[in-house]
Amino acid sequence: MFRDRTDAGKQLAELVAHLRGDDVVVVGLPRGGVPVAAQVARVLDAPLDVILVRKLGVPFRPELGMGAIGEDGVRVINDEIVQMTRVTPDELAAVEGRERTELGRRSRRYRAGRQRVALAGKIVVVVDDGIATGSTAKAACEVARAAGASRVVLAVPVAPLDWTDRMAGVADELISVSTPQPFSAIGRFYGDFAQTTDDEVIECLDLAAATHAEAATRATAVHDDLAPRDQDVQIQAGQDRLGGHLTVPEHARVMVVFAHGSGSSRHSPRNRYVASVLNKAGIATMLFDLLTASEEHNRANVFDIDLLGDRLVAVTRLIQDDPDLGTLPIAYFGASTGAAAALRAAAEPGSTVSAIVSRGGRPDLAGRHLAEVRAPTLLIVGGEDLAVLDLNRDAQARLRCEHQLSIVPGATHLFEESGTLQAAAELARDWFLTHLGSVSPAEIG
Repeated sequence: MFRDRTDAGKQLAELVAHLRGDDVVVVGLPRGGVPVAAQVARVLDAPLDVILVRKLGVPFRPELGMGAIGEDGVRVINDEIVQMTRVTPDELAAVEGRERTELGRRSRRYRAGRQRVALAGKIVVVVDDGIATGSTAKAACEVARAAGASRVVLAVPVAPLDWTDRMAGVADELISVSTPQPFSAIGRFYGDFAQTTDDEVIECLDLAAATHAEAATRATAVHDDLAPRDQDVQIQAGQDRLGGHLTVPEHARVMVVFAHGSGSSRHSPRNRYVASVLNKAGIATMLFDLLTASEEHNRANVFDIDLLGDRLVAVTRLIQDDPDLGTLPIAYFGASTGAAAALRAAAEPGSTVSAIVSRGGRPDLAGRHLAEVRAPTLLIVGGEDLAVLDLNRDAQARLRCEHQLSIVPGATHLFEESGTLQAAAELARDWFLTHLGSVSPAEIG
């Protein structure tokens, strides 16, 4: 299934790419999880560290984990396996003593001259090369929480089919490339599963630290050099040309691509107002027509979410390929059917969209794609828009990503009531700034 741990890391990185731009730290479980985590950290432009955990193996069958220990005094015991294998308290204590000695040795070896990366207030992505019993992964997640992580994501290349049930409550989000059935030893799913050495772990950490520092310096310099723009543009999406309007304010830090709703266009006064609020906060915006002039005459196209989503994906790729705009993290703002298109586009494998906001949207029209969205999603609905509010609540129950439903009191579907559109725009602005790593919630407050 995977050539080696590097290949596994690259495949896993595609599934966590939605976190790019967030305040993320990637931590790998030594030894085998670190080469996998290194690839994830590279894609996310995030710092990489180890999270030190030791499996407590059954004395006469050490490959079978009966628990795990970690830094900060974390201890996880699988009572079912202890009872099944009839391990005595003295035997358990002896295994734990040996593993605590090894934990200390590894801490000194891996952190010699290197500061432990702070996890407090961060989104922490815990990475291993696979899940078997899950004891070490549970301990690692507990270590991350004990260190003050704001959110914990457990990501692995391979895991048993029932792993989400088994690991329920361990992390805020569980991600796996594959859950084969039947499941056997993790190494069976790798072409090369040679043991990772201490030197290889240290090499991964050193390379990741240098790469992250270089990328951060380069990104800051590029963003400062972005020239302000406010212009109409023509966008070539496949065989079709779409009209758009691009605004890049001074010192832009984020790019938000708008997906308008049914019967609307890039000229939508409501979307243009929201865009102006975002521009004042240093957010670049791209408003464009999802349909050509001839396509608009066919009402069915307005509800063709696959067509609209594909257009949004095409425009996103054009922005990412631009030597200047491609340096900015990308988010989506969708209204009405445009919200479904945004969710559909964000569910594409390998999507790097970092956040989504839906205003008066129809996320229900994204159907089965809702469960595949990984980007943090804010659903904004008017308090008086009762039918759409029910549809958003139903869709919210199917989202597996970080999400929130915000209700604007007194607002109907079009947010025409005094102050309601402003409230929606400010909610969107704050969601984008906090989830794309531009500012902290405290700075906004």
